[in-house]
Amino acid sequence: MMTSAMADRDAPPGLVQTVILGVQHALAMDVYVVPFLVGTLLGLPAADTASLIGATFLAAGLATLVQSQLCLRMPVVQGPSYVPIGAVVAIAHDAAGGGIAALGGVFGALIPGAVLMVLLAWPLRLFHRIVARLVPPLAGGAIIVVVGITLMPVALQADVLGGDRAALGGNILLALASGAFAVGAGLGGIALGARGRWLRAGSVLLALAGGSVVAAFAGRFDGSAIASAPWLQRPLLAGIDVKLRLSPDAILTMLAVYAVVLAETTGTWLAVGAVTGETLRPGQYDRGAAGEGLGCLVSALLCSLPVTGYASNAGIVALTGIADRRVFAAAGVALFCFRLCGKLAAVIAAVPAPVIGGVFGVLCVVIVMNGIRILAALRLDERDMMVAGLPILLGLGTALLPPEFLAGLPRLARCLLGSATAVGAASAIVLNLLLPGRRG
Repeated sequence: MMTSAMADRDAPPGLVQTVILGVQHALAMDVYVVPFLVGTLLGLPAADTASLIGATFLAAGLATLVQSQLCLRMPVVQGPSYVPIGAVVAIAHDAAGGGIAALGGVFGALIPGAVLMVLLAWPLRLFHRIVARLVPPLAGGAIIVVVGITLMPVALQADVLGGDRAALGGNILLALASGAFAVGAGLGGIALGARGRWLRAGSVLLALAGGSVVAAFAGRFDGSAIASAPWLQRPLLAGIDVKLRLSPDAILTMLAVYAVVLAETTGTWLAVGAVTGETLRPGQYDRGAAGEGLGCLVSALLCSLPVTGYASNAGIVALTGIADRRVFAAAGVALFCFRLCGKLAAVIAAVPAPVIGGVFGVLCVVIVMNGIRILAALRLDERDMMVAGLPILLGLGTALLPPEFLAGLPRLARCLLGSATAVGAASAIVLNLLLPGRRG
């Protein structure tokens, strides 16, 4: 399950398999969760929340095409980041007006920061120098482990293992069944060798489908929204459908958010590189940061939220053994189509949260083990073990902070603590710089 995906690059998938694998990557993402949370926290009408979700699908698809095919040119999929949620809600609450129009200040604050990110990364070409100084192999391996571990609570969140106590047992069983489908298909495909390539390649899609079937038999699958969803939807445009507002305070807040998002996405790139066996070159870091900025700029113009690389898709690459970039082009097109076709988006939204959580948990395990493999190749002394271990503690501690505690913090603090992954990654960098002893 953890073998490098590089082995399959000599035998690229055919057209049908490429499309299926791309759809699999798109289906395994929780693209709709972030805009749904923002809509719920702001009390947006159902129609405005649906528009925000659709815009996020469109932005994720375009950003994926930009990043995987033009800029970073690695097998990555872009999706909405959890980091900005607190800042988005705070800025929108300060705005006048209701509905999605209240987000005009958010989109106006996102555009300058995205442009600055592009300038920093591409014409100035400074980003790779920052990474080379701050992320040596020890910090990089620690960040990959932190990425996988701090994402695990997302797989075990309230929708999966909590919420209504009466549903807890059913949630656990659905998550276990879905995870078992993913592990069984992945290992079964490996055991069958060349004959099992399709089984391994489609392991996540099979797990999502199998888990949904189990949920349907248990009366836990609701597909009513699929029938009522429209076939075609028109995207919203910032400045046309939503009036932009510029606020210096909001812009400064979003600049801090973008710094955290870049730390988060760098961890994702390292995780992808560990899975594929590819070492990122200096120019790739710069192009990747430029692609991140372009993706966030496109997102703001399409009335969506900032996007970032999804580490869970690195787990899919490790599980399937296929890292062909054409698959990720197909994933971008699939996300694009999910926006334009309301029924396809409704199909994704209908997959029960415990099913997604069970599969997502398995992918997190794959990411963690790839990070451990990098650390195992280093000769770790006591100081190195602290550098690698303390970020896990700090990241998990951040993930377990009570929501009411975070709600009482200043806006900037909520932004910085809004991502356990970013906190863990940043602490690995800082500890490697500050702790005395050998650095590596």
